[in-house]
Amino acid sequence: MKTIHIEKMGFQLIVKNPFIACMHHKDLFPTGNAKMEPVHYLPGRSIGNDFNHSAPWRMYYGDKIPGFPVHPHRGFETITVVTKGFADHHDSKGSQGRYGKGDVQWMTAGAGIQHSEMFPLLNEDGNNTMELFQIWLNLPQKDKFATPAYRMMWNEKIPLLVQTNEAGKTARIKLIAGSCKGEKSLEPPPASWAADRKNHVGIWLVDMEPEATIILPPVSASLNRMIYLFEGEKLSIYEDELKKGYCAELDGNADIFIKNGKKRAHLLLLEGEPINEPVAAYGPFVMNSMPEVQQAYEDYQKTRFGGWPWDTDDPVCPKKKPRFARHADGTIERP
Repeated sequence: MKTIHIEKMGFQLIVKNPFIACMHHKDLFPTGNAKMEPVHYLPGRSIGNDFNHSAPWRMYYGDKIPGFPVHPHRGFETITVVTKGFADHHDSKGSQGRYGKGDVQWMTAGAGIQHSEMFPLLNEDGNNTMELFQIWLNLPQKDKFATPAYRMMWNEKIPLLVQTNEAGKTARIKLIAGSCKGEKSLEPPPASWAADRKNHVGIWLVDMEPEATIILPPVSASLNRMIYLFEGEKLSIYEDELKKGYCAELDGNADIFIKNGKKRAHLLLLEGEPINEPVAAYGPFVMNSMPEVQQAYEDYQKTRFGGWPWDTDDPVCPKKKPRFARHADGTIERP
């Protein structure tokens, strides 16, 4: 059976080991003002704790600017894929940056880090639509205490594979992690489970024209493979149908033939070999046991994972600052 399971998606997507979680944020933010704040708030909104998924947009934990003020992580990685809009990053190591329009930030929390992710509304002349996926990828026990690090993958440098079928219909595969038809993704941080290619970690964003096709190749009997249809109408996976807003668990050791329907489709692929270790996940920490999670909370209370070098809990970059990354050693990079 090539399609193992089909299920409706929510804000937090269903994932399989080695992934811990995946959140899909899509916010139709309004016009911003000179301070990068929304020019208006929706009636009844609970500013600073807003996860109303029935509303067109959310403030999350942001007070004046949407986003996630300073918070800690340990024991896993965050891979943040911003397809629309912008995110501003600051962390306890002194790194900062602004990324968006297809950029990917890959952060290894490892032994422990604090960071903030704010969504500045830069457009004062119209709406500020934002869409991102944040993917939590586990670390094996030997790397739970890796030195925290983050790597920017600028949109312009991420491999884009174009496949055209016999009918002339095109599918474009954005290769964030893994390989496809001999093409390899950019390198993730060195402690990542994805850094060893034998772990077959794959993260693809796929844009399919109507009636375009792709084939997912067989990898291994132990591979966990999921696809998520978040835009379009429906796909066919051999005799099975996958509708918009649904995900499918697929056989990792079979050719998977996917054909799009009559509307343009966007889908996400997550796959990888499982980390065959116990998982204890609670709040912002992912360890191998609950005592280790408790120790993470105690360590954070004692050390704040290096403190917080910024003036506020929700810092943003200057409004006119273009996309950039400033690393803890002072190195600055741009697309």
